[in-house]
Amino acid sequence: MQVPVQVPSDDLIGRPTTPTEAIGTAGLVGTHDWAGVAPEHPAKQSWYLRYRSKAVAVDIAGAVVAGLLCTFVPIGDAPLVDRGLVALALPGAWYLAILLCHGYERRYLGITADEYRAIGRAVVGLVVSVAVLSWLVHAEIARGLVLTAAPPLLVLGLLGRHLLRRGLLARREVGIDSQRTVVIGNVRTVAPLIRQLRRAPGEGMQVVGACVSGIATEGDFSTEIEGVPVFGYPDEAMYAIDLLDAEVVAVSSDPELSGPSLRRLAWSLEERAVDLVIAPGLFEVAGPRLSIRPSAGMPLLHVERPAMSGARRVFKRTVDMVLGVVLTVLAAPVLLGIAVAIRLDSPGGVIFRQTRVGARGETFQMLKFRTMVVDAEQRKAELVTAVDAGNTVLFKMRRDPRVTSVGRILRRLSIDEVPQLINVIRGEMSLVGPRPPLPSEVAGYESDATRRLRVKPGLTGLWQVSGRSDLSWDESLRLDLWYVDNWSLLLDLQIIVRTAKAVLRGTGAY
Repeated sequence: MQVPVQVPSDDLIGRPTTPTEAIGTAGLVGTHDWAGVAPEHPAKQSWYLRYRSKAVAVDIAGAVVAGLLCTFVPIGDAPLVDRGLVALALPGAWYLAILLCHGYERRYLGITADEYRAIGRAVVGLVVSVAVLSWLVHAEIARGLVLTAAPPLLVLGLLGRHLLRRGLLARREVGIDSQRTVVIGNVRTVAPLIRQLRRAPGEGMQVVGACVSGIATEGDFSTEIEGVPVFGYPDEAMYAIDLLDAEVVAVSSDPELSGPSLRRLAWSLEERAVDLVIAPGLFEVAGPRLSIRPSAGMPLLHVERPAMSGARRVFKRTVDMVLGVVLTVLAAPVLLGIAVAIRLDSPGGVIFRQTRVGARGETFQMLKFRTMVVDAEQRKAELVTAVDAGNTVLFKMRRDPRVTSVGRILRRLSIDEVPQLINVIRGEMSLVGPRPPLPSEVAGYESDATRRLRVKPGLTGLWQVSGRSDLSWDESLRLDLWYVDNWSLLLDLQIIVRTAKAVLRGTGAY
């Protein structure tokens, strides 16, 4: 496979770049012990140290507030002296509880939900520890103090981490506080890994170089892959890591890079204070479904089956029903006003009914506020060749002449989809799920796409909060399949929160 693009020349690099020279000076399997002479890079930890320091400060500040509440809020009959002692001890105890729950570990900070889980575990651990301690020493610690301190510790802890992560994400979106990353592996797996990392700049991995096998090179070894300069083969990884001052090495699935070679790579990176991450090749499986399962002395990656079945499916249906009824009742006055506006704006009915395909391929009548003229379907054939008619499967126009004046506002704010709450209450749809497809779309589905019909379509979903009509069909399908495979209640809550932001921005709504 030939990838003929330019990378920095030898003069710019200032180091040998041919495979033979590189292996002799910095090879993984060469005779030189580069681990012993690896340069120190204290700046590599700078973003983490700053973030951790802020997290500690935020957590202690939250504990101080909780302590003040314990002191001055008259809950229970504890003496003022006892309240004051609790307030003084709380910051230190809270910091220790989070530390023991891994709330300051680098692998979690700013990236995974484990950072939030650590706060929850710390609250529970602190309450249990106080209860056990009071029992062991026969000390009566007023329950009112615990009830006063625990809720603000949890709320302020989660809120503080959320604000810190938003700030970190904003900096990483513009290339600040990202970790310089070198990708290693086979050319067939490195390119998808690079694309995946670029889709998520908030993860903080900025790919600056690659060491790739299975790639044809010519002349002066000038090559790029996905716009990233290739600095040699995987055997020359340490040269690229030192040259680029890398902070992270990401290894894609490559049968040639395993066992002793991967172990030596890990040893060398340990001396350089460089993180090692390994992509197992399961891009669309979320972390909660993955676990390490030791077997016969080998660490095997165990993949749990998708969770949306049995009791979880019943629970999701219950949540849909309850929230659907509550939201419908609360929105009733607004819905009535919208109905009047639609009737005054253009002739025709208020509600538009359209056949859509739901779970297990069953069809249903999806409800929406009418946003187009009454003969919109008949006029569609005239517009399908327009330059902005959406992607290859879904027909969406940025400037659709069939949309009414009121309809344009409703679409901009996604209010036209609120009547689908009735579909949710009926059990035909869910609050969160894949986009409800048309029968004509389903007729053209390939085998992979039919998997999105395993769950009920949603009023909102990953498609809604990730660009809506601006997405390509492949990207829309990828998001829907990811949701089907990795559903959780927490994911639904995150999507609902992100939906409010997407609606306010109006990106992709037309």
